[in-house]
Amino acid sequence: MENSVNVAAFIDDRRISPYQYMVIFMCALVMLLDGFDTQSISYAAPLIAKEWSLTKAMLGPIFSSALVGLMVGYIVVPPLSERFGPRRTIIFGMLFFGLVTLGVIFAQDITELMVLRFLAGIGFGGVIPSAVAMTCDFSPRRVRATLVLIIYCGFSLGFIIAGFFAAQLLPDHGWRSLFWIGGITPIVLAGILVFVLPESPEHLARRRIAPERIAATLRRMDPAATVDAQMDFVAAKRETGNAVGQLFIQGRWLATLLLWLAFFIILALFYALQSWLPTILHNLKYSMGQVALTTSLTTAGGIFIVFVIGPAMDRIGYYATISTLYFVGAVIVVLVGAALAMPPVVVMGAAFLAGTCISGGSKGVIALAAVHYPTAIRSTGVGWALGMGRLGGIVGPLAVGWAFSAEWTPSQVFYMGGVPLLIAGIAILIVAREKSRNRENA
Repeated sequence: MENSVNVAAFIDDRRISPYQYMVIFMCALVMLLDGFDTQSISYAAPLIAKEWSLTKAMLGPIFSSALVGLMVGYIVVPPLSERFGPRRTIIFGMLFFGLVTLGVIFAQDITELMVLRFLAGIGFGGVIPSAVAMTCDFSPRRVRATLVLIIYCGFSLGFIIAGFFAAQLLPDHGWRSLFWIGGITPIVLAGILVFVLPESPEHLARRRIAPERIAATLRRMDPAATVDAQMDFVAAKRETGNAVGQLFIQGRWLATLLLWLAFFIILALFYALQSWLPTILHNLKYSMGQVALTTSLTTAGGIFIVFVIGPAMDRIGYYATISTLYFVGAVIVVLVGAALAMPPVVVMGAAFLAGTCISGGSKGVIALAAVHYPTAIRSTGVGWALGMGRLGGIVGPLAVGWAFSAEWTPSQVFYMGGVPLLIAGIAILIVAREKSRNRENA
């Protein structure tokens, strides 16, 4: 049909425009605020405990309440994004999160704080899959995985920024100062997004609504393009039935379950590493400066590897790249266990390499899920996978704690840590086989 425009092909056939980069940058800011919030509570918790006379054990529920909220948000909200569009989900989610975070400032006891952190987690749990979906919808297929990985670096950058503000504000202004920033910033960003963030043209075309908005967005991507509201805009067909149910039909059930397993494993390892590495290093008589530097190197490794695995996913293959990263990572994690008996400089290098496979691997599997599922169920696919991963994030640190109570040495913990990575790598290879088989049978 001469008057027909395939939205995905329109984006794939052109260079990325400044307008698309703006949209992707806004999605990265969303991720940054998530990282800022996740790390802020870690810095604020000791001061909260002192002010409210809380024991260290009572801090655990404060940390976990936001993680549980994230898991609920990942599972419940993304199907709404498929219906109402990622733009609305992102804007309303940011506004909700900001208001709830401001409420933390006025919390009077641990119960109120836990409820507010839980609600904040739901807000961000709904926003993140929508930001990933929005990035995919505005990215050409040839660089889609790379751009999803880059926006997820915003999460790691948020960790760093939270540490900077904590150092500057907490000594003189108290723990509430971090939540003033963490609350006001997403509200301001939501206001900006109302004016600058377009709705996904894929979503609008799939819903067969607002052709004038689709045409306007495509013209902003390519001012030379001849498109108008009278054209027929074509997108991936809508999936019928429940969005969650779509993850398990048309031969998707095994791949979905194996993706969930990979998410569970890699996020269990990520949170176990982040939670326990400082304690392990402290027990090895490292100075606080060495502990901080070594731990931060895991984050640096996760950012560095993005610029390797992103292009590799787009050029070599999504599944082959991630499975290879996990297989290599299994060897690296074992080597970290051996390195603990060596000088600190060796341990620091090992921590950096561990970050490439664990922190980088957690980002990579999110990009993999984003390109694995069809556009029509992408938010739901990513959201539910992240929800399963969040379960891993809860179980991972607990499992390491159980290992230490059973008198395992830190080296033994790292030796065993290579096994789950091997399992995750095998799972991804089977997902690739299932994807190929379903494509052949389509």
